[in-house]
Amino acid sequence: MKTSKCICLLTLSLIPTLFALAQAKPKLTLDKFFNSVSFSQVAISPDGNSVVIGTERADWDEKIFRDDLWLYRDNGKSSSPIQLTQSGHDTEPKWSPDGRWIAFLSERKSPSEKDSDSDDDKAQDKARRDKEDKGEVAQIYLISPTGGEAIQITTGEEEVHTYCWSVDSRTLYFATRNPWTKQQKDDYRKQWKDVIQYRTAERGDTIFALDVAAALARNLAAPAKDSAKEDEKESDLTPGARAIATSPLRVEGLTASPDGSELAFVSNAINQRQEKYDDVEIYSVTLPSSPATGSSMIQPRRLTHNQAAEGQIHWANDNHHVFFTVEVGDVSGPYRDLQPHLYWVDSESGVVEQWDKDFIGPVEHYAVASDGILASARIGTEVAMYSAAQPAQKLHKLDGWAGTYENIYAAAYSPKVAFIYSSLQKPAEVYLADSTDKLDQARPITSFNRELAACDLPQGKPYRWKADDGTMVEGMLIYPPGIDPNNRHKTMPLPMFTFIHGGPADADGDHFEADWYQWAALAATNGWLVFEPNYRGSTGYGDEFLMGIVPQIVSRPGKDILEGVDALVKDGIADPERLTVGGYSYGGYMTNWLITQSTQWKAAVTGAGAVEHVGNWGNDDTTYDDAYFLGGRPWEVPKRYHDEAAIFQIEKVRTPTHMVAGADDIRVAVLEDYLLEHALYSLGVPNALLIFPGEGHSLDKNPWHGKIKVREELKWLQKYGGVPTEK
Repeated sequence: MKTSKCICLLTLSLIPTLFALAQAKPKLTLDKFFNSVSFSQVAISPDGNSVVIGTERADWDEKIFRDDLWLYRDNGKSSSPIQLTQSGHDTEPKWSPDGRWIAFLSERKSPSEKDSDSDDDKAQDKARRDKEDKGEVAQIYLISPTGGEAIQITTGEEEVHTYCWSVDSRTLYFATRNPWTKQQKDDYRKQWKDVIQYRTAERGDTIFALDVAAALARNLAAPAKDSAKEDEKESDLTPGARAIATSPLRVEGLTASPDGSELAFVSNAINQRQEKYDDVEIYSVTLPSSPATGSSMIQPRRLTHNQAAEGQIHWANDNHHVFFTVEVGDVSGPYRDLQPHLYWVDSESGVVEQWDKDFIGPVEHYAVASDGILASARIGTEVAMYSAAQPAQKLHKLDGWAGTYENIYAAAYSPKVAFIYSSLQKPAEVYLADSTDKLDQARPITSFNRELAACDLPQGKPYRWKADDGTMVEGMLIYPPGIDPNNRHKTMPLPMFTFIHGGPADADGDHFEADWYQWAALAATNGWLVFEPNYRGSTGYGDEFLMGIVPQIVSRPGKDILEGVDALVKDGIADPERLTVGGYSYGGYMTNWLITQSTQWKAAVTGAGAVEHVGNWGNDDTTYDDAYFLGGRPWEVPKRYHDEAAIFQIEKVRTPTHMVAGADDIRVAVLEDYLLEHALYSLGVPNALLIFPGEGHSLDKNPWHGKIKVREELKWLQKYGGVPTEK
């Protein structure tokens, strides 16, 4: 009896422990983190009953990121999306207005190329190798939402830059670089061989109209020609495509007016480098009343004249205005960087008007609804959904969840709204709401990141401090899993990783992302308190706060960050003996500067960040914002280019520094990283440099590169910053 009673008591005493073990969530690992799925596009059908979802995920075997399309049907039952395409190269889905077709861009191989893979014929092998050397180019495909194979309807060596449907669903408008004939290509190769004519060989775009029914009939009657004969084509023109307008610049963001009378597009530099303000403007094309009257080319009419880079254009329902946001620049005067506000331009008068001029934050995304606009907009660390019916009306915050709303899409003939949502403890998924009045009842229609959601994810909260000039600055603190931010002092102080966002016009907040660029959740899981400062230059705090970075491009935000670290140490939250720092792009700029300003850092991880500004101004593809930040071009303010450069204070550095860079980066040239590495090496400061072949500024070619980057950065932080104690 005694033995039995003891066993019984022991069993009862173990029940809470066993229950806790059963309820314990798994740890977020490097493998799980990089198996996450991101959402590149969401497109809701006109009737609101179906949603096409573009996903991006790593294909580790093929060493690529797969871009696939999925289709969700809202049938009133619990259902999951079905995979619509499987090539791994499919993006930018757009519903036809009648809902019968889904168009998309794809860089997949055509059926004839797939067939030639198994053919030993030498000519076909050579053609295939030549095509692989040149790279596949994006073409338009159609697929029915009811199923079946995708149908390629544009062809040629010239990629489709942008496209849109006509309002009657009968025509697809698209733009490519001006196509050449076979003779033109042969003549050029004969004269120039493999020599690159920088700028002088550039040519602009042509906008084409393609009858959809005729294109489908041609495809059924005569499938795409054998790839071995591609070079024999007399022209790169898609059969049946009718040229309607030309531009000396690149055409992007093509969109048709609701009444079908006009097209609008945004121009861009042919080489896509931001070097001249006039390269990026909005144009309109008045369409002929019938194809028979449209034999001559139409001259695009310029609608905007400013020093800003317009983007995200859509026609308003009134057929007279074109909505747009501004990436960089100012629509009202001399160039200056403002937050992305929402504007529209009158297509007749060219008058530009801003929606809710007093809104303090950026409009990050918007959708045109039947009664106005819906917008996801940031204030501080939260990105909520807003609505407005008129430009002068205040953006009205809609009831919803705390966190981050992204990529809003409204149905044309339904009140339903689709969007992407995440928060610190909710990895991103696509949601569908029956109306904007029921945002808090929206249901997730994807569960691609359920394995991440099941992990023990960190919690966080905003943190505020006062800068030396009295300005209040804010950031996010993300705590290791198991630590409650509201009951944290039992575990303080913590080893801290100051993780600096890029941009600089960006901000960190209540959202969850899992990639090589934003890996705060993984750092926190490895024991670090992650401090994400929204320094001067960040969005969400007003244009004046954003412009506070000028002309002190690194020294002013550097002070903000250092003062935030000091405040966290003073508050007993951060361990002054275990402080580390890192960031990528502008976050790399700041990291490079901060290791020259303080020896408190035990370790640093930096990527794609400049250490000087003259060479970077010349190599950067966004040169006019660099000159703006520094108050002039290199020969106009040479002292500032010197004083704001880390390289001229590099002798102060004592911090072991890990560096990464894309070999083909033109946003921040890889030469900046070689320069930093050489300087640290000559000083005897521990350092390491990883170069990722084939990668530009965004490490979006090979998923192994981003995974290796973060793996090695975590090792570096732990090696030199002190391995955090497991909690």
